[in-house]
Order: sequence, then C-alpha cells, then structure tokens
Amino acid sequence: MITRVIDRNFANMRLDRFLRKAFPNEPLSTFFAILRKKKVRVNGVHAKAPQMLHEGDTVDIYENFKSVANDSSDAAPVKKVWGTAPQFSERYFVEQNLNIALEKEDFIVVDKPSGIPSQPGTGTRKGESLVEMLWQWGNDQQLDFKPTIAHRLDEETSGLLVAALHGDTLRELTKMLREHQIKKTYLALVKGNLEKERGTIHTTLERTDSKAGAKMKTGTKEGVNAVTHYSVKEHFDGYDLVKIDLETGRMHQIRAHFESIGHPLIGDGRYGNFVLNREFKKNFGLKRLFLHSTRLDFEWHGEKITIESPLPQELKSIIKDLRNLRKKSAPKKPSHK
Repeated sequence: MITRVIDRNFANMRLDRFLRKAFPNEPLSTFFAILRKKKVRVNGVHAKAPQMLHEGDTVDIYENFKSVANDSSDAAPVKKVWGTAPQFSERYFVEQNLNIALEKEDFIVVDKPSGIPSQPGTGTRKGESLVEMLWQWGNDQQLDFKPTIAHRLDEETSGLLVAALHGDTLRELTKMLREHQIKKTYLALVKGNLEKERGTIHTTLERTDSKAGAKMKTGTKEGVNAVTHYSVKEHFDGYDLVKIDLETGRMHQIRAHFESIGHPLIGDGRYGNFVLNREFKKNFGLKRLFLHSTRLDFEWHGEKITIESPLPQELKSIIKDLRNLRKKSAPKKPSHK
C-alpha cells in the first residue's frame, strides 16, 4: 500500500488530477484501473475520480507493483515498484545551464539558454530539459514539491520563465497567465523593415502535425484567437529589431504571426527564410533563433515584480555587426572647405 497525506501542494485538487501529478511516470490507464477497482481510499473511504482533496486528507493506494515486460519475448515479466521517481538531471548539467534570475519563497524566475527544451520529449536527451533540471535543483534544495514551470518557451528561444515551488502557487500563476496578468516582453530580429513603427498582429492560429513536427497555420476559421503587439526598437538595412508584447500565449505565436505578415524571424528553421538563415550563419555565425524573452511584469501578493534579461552574447554580437554595417553603408556627409 502507498499512503500520501495531502499538503498545500495538492489541496483543492481532484483525486484523479492528484494521482497524475504525484505519479507522473504512470499511464492514465493505471489510474483508471485502480479507481475502477476501488483500490483508492481517502480517509478510509473508497474514493472516485472527481472527489476534491483537502489539506490533511490521507490517500491510501492499495497497489504496490505492476508487471513490466522484459525486452526478451520469452522472458518472464519483472516487477517494478509502482510510481517510480522521474528522471533528474546530472548536477554538472544543472550547474552549467540553470540560471536563476530571481528567487522568491513561492516561485523562481529562470533565464533559459537557447537549445534547452522546456520539458522532456521526443528527441530530447534524458536529463537535459529545463523541467528535469528544476527537479534536480528542487531535490538538492530539499523541497517537498517538484518545481514546475507555469509556461513554456520553444527550445530555440532563450529568456525568462516562471517556475512554481508549491502546488497552490502553480495554480495561481496558471490562472494569472490565463487572465493575462503576467506581461511577457520579447526581443526579435525580423526580415525586412516594417511599414509601421508599432502595430498589432491579430489572426487565428491552428495547430497542424506532421512528421516534420507541429506547426501553426494562421488565419483559419478553426484556429484559436491570438494577438501580438510590437514596436520597432531599431532599424537596420533590411532588418528590424522589434519589441513584442504578447496578449495571448499560443504555441509558436510570435514566429507564426511575423511569418504571416512577410517578416519571419531570423534564424527560424520552421517558419523563416531558409536562404537568409544560411547567410546569417555563414556571415554572422548565428546558429539559433533570434528570439529572446527579455522581461516579465506582474504583481504577486501586493509586490510588483519586474525582472529583465538582456540579450545573450551571441545575439548582442549580431546587433553590433549590423550596426557596423549600417555605419559603413551610410552616405558620407560632404565636407565644406
């Protein structure tokens, strides 16, 4: 039997949701089976999936093992403890890649490098996602809750993310994000010069899946509403550095929106101009997407939180090179003798 006492992290949560959170490595079918077979009790009484849990409740799970087939088809099944711990990162990897920009009692703000995926997935090495790094950090800090990101950034995007240190904090941050109470500001370099110094891109986004990966289509009737505000920070010869404020936070929103108006992001291998991306890699050494989450603004329990992250060095160098090219191409002023 497995026994868990509900603390603040899982209070006011449905039983089935608690099971998924407490045992993230188990398939949904496992939870359906033990609930259907009445193998879960709350405070000694058989419980159903929708039951709400409260702080101090005792959850007893009358299931210790499950059979797991060996790789060899003729081998007998082996038994594995039910609810095994998730994968953690190696400490050296955490030390090299986990940058904490702000630490509070209830949450931390992380400055994610480009090339680090937000969460584990297909094609991601075990232990090398932000989620797994946070689990290792939380384990070292002896937290009773696995730090959990409240929102995500694409693997190629760098910058600021909020991670909750308690379950109730995660629910509150998620609600704030849903209600647009956390302002997220980005910096991006786009192809071409925008006609207006500031503007809004307001078009729907619909997810499509293929062997090449997920992608967002713009302007479809079936798509969800998405709104992106921007202002030009600096003009270059054929490129603009733009500041972006998201009103909604959809997958690939910035990348798909700017591609839809003919100004794709530099370095974008999915929505961008592939010939131009090769030129930037050859001429400027750019090997990533030029998109950075540079600032977060929100209020937390009466305290105004503002945290900023400057462009990482590999992006700063691009801007410096573009400024130098602009100076060289500028017409010389005639001298007066």
